[in-house]
Amino acid sequence: METLERYTPNENLTREEAAWREANITWHSADIFLDVSDATDSEQETYLSQTTLRFTSKHNETFLDFIHAGIQEIELNGQMIAVDKAVLDSRIYLSDLDTSGVNVVTVTGRARYSRSGEGMHRYVDPQDQQTYLYTQFEPADARLVYACFEQPDLKTSFRFTVRGPESWHLASNQAAESQNIHEDGTKTVSFAPTLPISTYITTVLAGPYHVVRDEHRLPQKDGSELVIPMAFSCRATLAADFDAAELIKVTKQGLDYFHELFDYPYPWGKYDSAFVPEYNLGAMENPGLVTFTESYVFTSHATEAQHEQRANTIMHEMAHMWFGDLVTMKWWDDLWLKESFADYIGTLANDEGTDFKTAWTTFAARRKAWAYVADQMPTTHPIVADITDLQAADQNFDGITYAKGASVLKQLAAFVGAEAFRDAARAYFVKHEYSNTSLDDFLEALGAASGRDMSAWAQAWLRTSGVPRLSIELEYDDQEVITAARLVQRGTDPLTAEPIVRPHVLSIGGYVLREGKLVRELSERVELSGQSVALDFLVGTQAPDLLLPNDGDETYAVIEFDERSLSTLLTHLGSLTDSLPRATCWASLWDAVRAGSLPAQHYVAALLDHGSTVSDAGVFAVLMDQLLLSLNRYLAPELRQATRQRAAEVLVQWLGDLSAGSDNQTTTARTLARLARSGVGLQTVNSFLSSEPNSFAVQVDEQLLWLSWIAVAATGGLDEQNLAKMQAALEANPTATAQKSVRTALAARPDQAVKTQAFEEVLTAQDEHGALSNDALSSIAEGFNLGSRELLAGFEDRYWSEISGIFESMSMEFSTRIIRGLFPRSQELSEEPRKNPALFAVTSWLEENHAAPRALRRIMLEEQAELQRSLEAQLVSRQTARA
Repeated sequence: METLERYTPNENLTREEAAWREANITWHSADIFLDVSDATDSEQETYLSQTTLRFTSKHNETFLDFIHAGIQEIELNGQMIAVDKAVLDSRIYLSDLDTSGVNVVTVTGRARYSRSGEGMHRYVDPQDQQTYLYTQFEPADARLVYACFEQPDLKTSFRFTVRGPESWHLASNQAAESQNIHEDGTKTVSFAPTLPISTYITTVLAGPYHVVRDEHRLPQKDGSELVIPMAFSCRATLAADFDAAELIKVTKQGLDYFHELFDYPYPWGKYDSAFVPEYNLGAMENPGLVTFTESYVFTSHATEAQHEQRANTIMHEMAHMWFGDLVTMKWWDDLWLKESFADYIGTLANDEGTDFKTAWTTFAARRKAWAYVADQMPTTHPIVADITDLQAADQNFDGITYAKGASVLKQLAAFVGAEAFRDAARAYFVKHEYSNTSLDDFLEALGAASGRDMSAWAQAWLRTSGVPRLSIELEYDDQEVITAARLVQRGTDPLTAEPIVRPHVLSIGGYVLREGKLVRELSERVELSGQSVALDFLVGTQAPDLLLPNDGDETYAVIEFDERSLSTLLTHLGSLTDSLPRATCWASLWDAVRAGSLPAQHYVAALLDHGSTVSDAGVFAVLMDQLLLSLNRYLAPELRQATRQRAAEVLVQWLGDLSAGSDNQTTTARTLARLARSGVGLQTVNSFLSSEPNSFAVQVDEQLLWLSWIAVAATGGLDEQNLAKMQAALEANPTATAQKSVRTALAARPDQAVKTQAFEEVLTAQDEHGALSNDALSSIAEGFNLGSRELLAGFEDRYWSEISGIFESMSMEFSTRIIRGLFPRSQELSEEPRKNPALFAVTSWLEENHAAPRALRRIMLEEQAELQRSLEAQLVSRQTARA
């Protein structure tokens, strides 16, 4: 790109355009003034945004990004320029730039309050009607709030000034420098300038937040102390449930851990943590002010797994203070340079730096499962992806970028050694602080620290796609003594059709049944550099009952068990008491169900026979999710009712057997309530709604209460009397959870008129009161989908005709929620899977819409793949049952 071209629509910045702008622009500073003092007025849809940017340019023209609600004036180098000539949609084109000095441009305009969680999100608390604001910008939504150069490799120093109600808590990346109180009941707070950062990690928080303050002191090498002020905030109505002491403890543990691990002092001054409503993510790593979903403020009984997951998120975002904020990728191709590292290092920190000691077990059960699903999609991609534009970047926050990358980094630490990995990170931060990097920069640091040429490793792991499958091939004699053994990796890169050949360093475990327990009797470290390697240590030994490749979950691969091991697992998995290998085995069995190599009924049987023996709350919760998925999507339709009935009976039995109030009893009760949407277990679920204590001493907290009401609604039990009871429960405690759940329950009723209304509300993102928020939209979509295929089938024709228009007219967040939320994924198998009407429809849509935006086609390709996989699994289930 040699010259600047104007075109419309222009919100989708391309990699080529970003590279051209980076080659010409040096951005020196940005002063941003935002006036949100009228945010409490629901009639006000916009607010004042004024930005002054200072930059030098090698070219006499450039453009700024600003998705605005109107621009009032633009001043460039002391001269007013015509708005109508400079502004084209979301771009402001600047000409006649000074190529020998600093250019100063001030843009004054209006920005929109958001209901989608993108930009400046506005939320009104249903309990006290107070208004809360926060920003969320990744990957490119700072331009929804202020004019800027919206790309990660143009860093600068930002100085925010915010005007809001005098009683509000106003915060940004840096601490406040000054505050002015105005006679009209508002105040203006000016914040200190940031160190050089990218636009996507700038942030503003404003509202009557409940705030708890503390500070942390870290010793420095020169004998001084680094003092880090901290503030923890949430909505005022959540204050009673805000366990700030635990949050402070975990945050301090993390700061201690990373201070030691990286040997680079925390650079961002303060460390605030804000828990905000209707958040689209788990959290965001804004330096100095990390934002988290307020789902991490537990209003119901929180299991150990939920506390561990929250701590893991805290560690993940803290790792970003170095990997991502201090050193940032040049473009979104290398998104993995921050997300994979934060996922790996965050889990490592949770395991080694906090009181949670099952972090890697949960990672194996949940995060890796996410990676395996994403990597078996037709939309799979290398960890280092090819991201041509911002729409593609927005879709790339997936299981490959996060969990596969983290799994590969765990394997890398095993490959080069933990100390070499640590030393490489330390050198990388020092050399590239406050700048932007690519893959080659980290490989250079890693090669220097390890003394290895990392190019072959990077090519094999980072630039290829697909999941390797590891298996052990055995030969026996008549006495079941092993005469030959090999570890083999199989798999084909779906993008190149080449065999997957990756280096693995892993351990192989051999387990024997002794006194009712599967006991590890051997463990050998193995290096696999090609397609296979001989396992001579097994030759001459009695075949163990279970051979487990990747026993320590060191590498990234799906395990395919030999016949003896598979039989052992299906009948004796409850006898495997070691946490990490048990999680690895469950995860591999689940992949076999999804792959169609293990009938769903066999997996469900193993789960119902052995699931209650799983003591890890995180793994147990994952298994309960998989139970429901198996019953609803992977089991042959004719087997579902009887299997669901048995599942309900087993879950009810577990309620009585498990300790009252325990994590697993809580999870079991919630699972039963979700299962009851299909009509089984309703008697027990109804007891959760009774004013009398239930016979299992189950604690009916907010979450279980509303899951139970949704089950009643979905099964047609929301008659006039029950509707009044549900509304009374909402009025008694009108929390955000209650509001969302009532939307789901009302949309779940098995009535054609109800479904028609819910479908229309989701499709238009509007209800009778006006525009829906992101969470409200998804809540209605969830309820709409709770219905029989006969009830929902009539809506599919309109769905297919509306997809393209929705994607073009709505934000990425809203369009994704609508298109995925209404996709008819819950299908029942006919005699021929490929003749399924929904599968035929999505396949036809893809064939007819080759020119659709890449991000939209990705959504539809993934939904098609999941639908086809579920139908093929149902076929395997049916064929097995008939055999």
